[in-house]
Amino acid sequence: MSERAVPPSDIRRYGGIELGGTKCICTLASGPNEILDQRTIPTRSPEETLSAIVMVLQDWHDGEGFEALGIGAFGPIDIDPISPSYGHVLSTPKPGWSGTDLVSALTRSFDVPWGFDTDVNGAAMAEIRWGSGQGLRDFAYVTVGTGIGVGLVVHGFPTRGIGHSEAGHIRVPLMAGDDFSSLCPYHDDCVEGLASGPALIARLQGRSLEHIARDDPVWNPIIDSLAKMLHALVCTAGPVRIAMGGGVLAHQPHLLERIEGALRGSLNGYMALPMDEPYIVAPVLGNQAGPLGTIALAIAAQEKAFT
Repeated sequence: MSERAVPPSDIRRYGGIELGGTKCICTLASGPNEILDQRTIPTRSPEETLSAIVMVLQDWHDGEGFEALGIGAFGPIDIDPISPSYGHVLSTPKPGWSGTDLVSALTRSFDVPWGFDTDVNGAAMAEIRWGSGQGLRDFAYVTVGTGIGVGLVVHGFPTRGIGHSEAGHIRVPLMAGDDFSSLCPYHDDCVEGLASGPALIARLQGRSLEHIARDDPVWNPIIDSLAKMLHALVCTAGPVRIAMGGGVLAHQPHLLERIEGALRGSLNGYMALPMDEPYIVAPVLGNQAGPLGTIALAIAAQEKAFT
């Protein structure tokens, strides 16, 4: 898929690659209002997928070029620059991808600054730069789709340590009466295993999502698990606002208000959430939060290179 526009000759161009579990989105842009080209590549084997991405980058490079490159990838990935496996995919349930060196494959042919982080950290930085997190230094971006990812920004920077945020794998107690078997191969009671898109499909037991009412009981354990994860985020990192997107929530926007209600009920007044406006919001950038996250990473890499 390709969407092209003819840009002015003086526009600043940045390349971005969002590697997802089912598809990769390649974006050439200067910001949300100037997306010059965007192409989607199915996520298959590492060799096939990365080769196709490099072809797109080469096409851009041979044309007007790009000033920096941002890479946002599904996790877990190694984001410690001094680690021997920096830039690699770590232990992932996605067959064939564990140990893949993403950074080397995607940057070695292009002499430009580059940035590398998780796809959700990139999305969080994009929302801070252009969207629902503008002006904030403590912010979280949550995506609920094939997996559950959390981009957690504290004091202006994505969290670091032994690894990036993997809050989607926080273990939570099942809602009373829920006997669902987690789909996560690592944890039998983590949020991703209980409330991701595949978990929702499994809970439907063959029913079509298109015909599921807003008050269908299937939503209750999804809301419960997500609210418990957010309870942990609020109590540990204290984000000033949380944006929630991804395929599941984008098609069910009514869930945001219900998740916030469950979160407030869970906190029970212990943490002072804002009362004059929603605490949980939809990402302003919508389904472009992830792709534009890679552009935000590229801009940050260029800024760092010239400071």
